[in-house]
Amino acid sequence: MFDTAFLDLPALRSASGTVRLPGSKSISNRVLLLAALCEGRTVVRDLLDSDDTRVMLQALRQLGCGVVVEGTTAIIDGLGDRVRQPQAELFLGNAGTAMRPLAAALAVLGGDYRLSGIPRMHERPIGDLVDALRALGCSVQYLGQEGYPPLHIGQPRLQLDQPIPVRGDVSSQFLTALLMALPLAARQQDVVIEVVGELISKPYIDITLKLLARFGVAVRRDEWARFTIPAGSRYSTPGEIHVEADASSASYFIAAGALSESAAGQNGLKIEGVGEASIQGDIRFVDAARQMGARIESGPNWLRVARGAWPLKAIDLDCNHIPDAAMTLAVMALYADGASTLRNIASWRVKETDRIAAMATELRKLGATVDEGADFIRVTPPAGATAWQAASLHTYDDHRMAMCGSLAAFNPAGLPVRIEDPKCVAKTFPDYFETLFALAQPAVDVPVICIDGPTASGKGTLASAVARRLGYHYLDSGSLYRLTGLAARRAGHELDAANEATLSALARCLPVRFTADGVCLGDEDVSDAIRTEAAGMDASRVSALPGVREALLNLQRDFARLPGLVADGRDMGTAIFPHAALKVYLTAGAAQRAERRHKQLISKGISAKLADLRADLEARDARDENRAASPLKPAQDALLLDNSQLTVEQSVDQVLGWWQARQPFRSS
Repeated sequence: MFDTAFLDLPALRSASGTVRLPGSKSISNRVLLLAALCEGRTVVRDLLDSDDTRVMLQALRQLGCGVVVEGTTAIIDGLGDRVRQPQAELFLGNAGTAMRPLAAALAVLGGDYRLSGIPRMHERPIGDLVDALRALGCSVQYLGQEGYPPLHIGQPRLQLDQPIPVRGDVSSQFLTALLMALPLAARQQDVVIEVVGELISKPYIDITLKLLARFGVAVRRDEWARFTIPAGSRYSTPGEIHVEADASSASYFIAAGALSESAAGQNGLKIEGVGEASIQGDIRFVDAARQMGARIESGPNWLRVARGAWPLKAIDLDCNHIPDAAMTLAVMALYADGASTLRNIASWRVKETDRIAAMATELRKLGATVDEGADFIRVTPPAGATAWQAASLHTYDDHRMAMCGSLAAFNPAGLPVRIEDPKCVAKTFPDYFETLFALAQPAVDVPVICIDGPTASGKGTLASAVARRLGYHYLDSGSLYRLTGLAARRAGHELDAANEATLSALARCLPVRFTADGVCLGDEDVSDAIRTEAAGMDASRVSALPGVREALLNLQRDFARLPGLVADGRDMGTAIFPHAALKVYLTAGAAQRAERRHKQLISKGISAKLADLRADLEARDARDENRAASPLKPAQDALLLDNSQLTVEQSVDQVLGWWQARQPFRSS
């Protein structure tokens, strides 16, 4: 997961291959709570691993539920109709799928509970659910603003003789919460829920009803206005249940497939884990995408998507049945042949953020004309490629704003897109960006930052820190030469011109892998082995051989992958990436570099003489500057950075400042 302040996406041309989607958030948290309310054990497979499911699992543990998680499988030992911990303070983040149904279930069961979340959760209305619970005889008090969490739940005095009214026009989660909680009260008599007003997001209620049936509770419904939980209802475990892949998450890849240019050998984008037979309402996004021109095939548990009509066709659509996935249509509208209107989306206003206002604001940054109302949004796309703008998109701590925003990278102007706070996707799809990058082909060169300089100038420390701040890949080119030297020594080869062909063949097949903690040769972590003074000398020897340098050239260039690369070495900007977007050449005197190296060695318990280190560095500089192949020197367009008196953080800030100055993003 990208834990950076922002993530820059280069312009994308297409996405192809196969993607396996994570489990549905809506289904995952419903299943977890239902499993907890059963007697006995339930094995939940393909569970989504996200912020929302983690807070639900933690809450169930606090309530005394047995919880074991192994990868995407959770084993839940249920509570039945009796909570083992009658008192608890539950923090539920910004997970509406945890807050609403847990509040209802605990209010029916009774106890002493406090339910809270992040500040945004305390801005999301829950008053209609609380009103319904109070009409039922539950004890629910507001601990802050009236109508909003946090809540205190006490002991109920249930009154089941009258239908329980609940508004249906604000959030379907209120009705879902009651449907999941009331089987706990329907022991002796039927319990009836009556919906006041028009019920929105009916497909989400359908998911709830189908899952209740899987857990032994068959709810009768009269249209979408009256629901009856039969007397004698009791949850029973299905033993094992699989969570479908998230249909809302599928919408981003359906869109990516519809936006992708066709290329030889590509057969569209295949999405595994969900098909048109899904129980999730958001699968109807497929119909909307087809209306816009996407070519979509479906089979059992899979979809295949490719571009059809281009530009996409503008639509005017009632989106009440796909409230979450409809956000993706708003971004697809940027690529349409006219204005598109999405209607009946008032529920957007009370989600993780006010999504109508947020979407309007961010699409305008990209060059669109946007009109918004209480329950609609109308998007007129930019008037041609030249009207598109490179924008820094605010995400409002809303996972769907971030994932939708990424689709703007397919713009016809070849402009990058910046996604602020990319880690917010952790709510439902922690690996979203990594998944997208594995499928996407860039429309432009992948951005590369080169940091060159002499031995012990701090290139590696600076480059790896810059890469972390940007969320880019990191290439320590010097380690490749050190690895070649190490592999050659282990194979018994001398590091001289006589063995150039052998060493080149070895370098061409180096099984190198960079990890967060170091460098691996095959499966062995050799980070320490290649950082010795002897390994450094060996690196200089093999780097002087033209055949080795040629062998490692393509290997190094292959590290330029989405979303970008920071490469350090001695000729990154001159020989390996001559067209890099930014080239930095570190300068520092031999005295300062020798002192740094001396401190490093002493800290590792390695004795060394400062004078010897300086002499060695000066000799190595002379050898590198005068070698026949790619002598060490700054690229003509490199920026010089003398870090003799700078801290690492100051050097990082300087490089990032230069980088930011070259970016085209608009933030407002």
